[in-house]
Amino acid sequence: MPSRTDSRLRIAVLADSDTRWKWGALTARRLADEVPGTDTAVPRPTTPDLDGFLLRGRATPTSRQLDEVGASADSLREVTMAQFLDRASGLGDGGQVGEAYDVIVLALVGGAAQAALHGLAARWRGRARRPVVVTGYVGVVYEKLADGLLLRHGADIVLANSRHDADRFRAVYEGVGAGAGAVTEAALPFLGGAPYRPEPGRDTVVFAAQPSVPESRADRQYLLRRLVEHARRHPGREVVLKLRSKPGEHTTHIEEHPYQRLVKGMDVPPNFRLAYGNMGDLLDRADLLVTVSSTAALESLHRSVPTAVLTDLGVREPLGNHHFLGSGCLTSWDRLDAGDRPAPDAGWLADQGVAPGAAYRRAFDRARGRLGALLAQEGLPPIAPYYTATTAPGYLPGLLARHHLAPDGTPLPGAAPAHEPSGLRRLIRDAVRDTARGAYRHGVQRVAPVIRRMGEL
Repeated sequence: MPSRTDSRLRIAVLADSDTRWKWGALTARRLADEVPGTDTAVPRPTTPDLDGFLLRGRATPTSRQLDEVGASADSLREVTMAQFLDRASGLGDGGQVGEAYDVIVLALVGGAAQAALHGLAARWRGRARRPVVVTGYVGVVYEKLADGLLLRHGADIVLANSRHDADRFRAVYEGVGAGAGAVTEAALPFLGGAPYRPEPGRDTVVFAAQPSVPESRADRQYLLRRLVEHARRHPGREVVLKLRSKPGEHTTHIEEHPYQRLVKGMDVPPNFRLAYGNMGDLLDRADLLVTVSSTAALESLHRSVPTAVLTDLGVREPLGNHHFLGSGCLTSWDRLDAGDRPAPDAGWLADQGVAPGAAYRRAFDRARGRLGALLAQEGLPPIAPYYTATTAPGYLPGLLARHHLAPDGTPLPGAAPAHEPSGLRRLIRDAVRDTARGAYRHGVQRVAPVIRRMGEL
């Protein structure tokens, strides 16, 4: 393993979707920006060697999605869980010994994070030294709080995106008798950009779509209709529907009813358009950001862009807009049509870690300090997740099996090939895999809804 006093940290990020890759890669760079050295109390700038790994699965991002995210790495490759565990243990392709990492960032859904933690614990059992393991959440935590947190327990650092989240995370861990020392307050790593400045003659409304919120076709058609009607009511206003993915692509959540399909055949005014691309670029020109509960609202609020969180479908936990209670941003299309512009509550913004200004520049100080202290230790204790064969015997084995791991965290037979195919064999394999993914996504987005509707007859 490289020296812990080396100014260049070796960091590996394992992600399972486009949004989590963005969070993981940017978190790695935020953490390495000013990691305190072991020989001085003065923070020093650090440029990390960053290797990216994309976990093979239904949401593995496409090249287009990766380009849109804009988070770079020194290397980026698609792997199975077993292949990643080899790399994280210092083994290259074919089993040869390679360099290990100083830090591993798990940017994964809860079940995959738990599998990785148990897999790493099994690989590093008996080792005197090991990398520091970091995990967290990509955005607003509005559902499955206990489940998601306990699935991330065992990491050395569990990042919370705000003071509000840090308090909730510690309460969950302490409530089950698990150690809460890993919980570390930070912020979303992708906040930033120029503060909002109105421009004479510019009037742009951006609606941030979400893959699974709302979920039903009727609710999504309602929001689309209101957005189009808003554009028609205000012909001098540019109205943009910001889409997350193209049909056939998947992100963190499954999108059964893509807006770009729902809008086909609709009579839309010329000032209405669809857009892909980086949310930050759209916020550079936005005068109002509208959403149901997207993390884009936090990006917008951080930049002081007027932000509206819709109540049209109710304020309900499944929608996630209950997270914005007290924010001052809750409103409806009727009010927006009439010219309403919500004013955010400054106290709520500060509690959520999105307050504009200089505070954000120091938001990762605690995390950097904890990382520096862990890197300075001669050895770290073994990874010890809360879920074990004793605490969750009816839950954990199934989670691990999904990632081809045995109950003890070791790979099941055949979980990883001894050698990756190359040349023509690799081209054929990748083509077959892409075809299979396309068929799966077609089934989710087109066939499954038809079968459900038939079942309701």
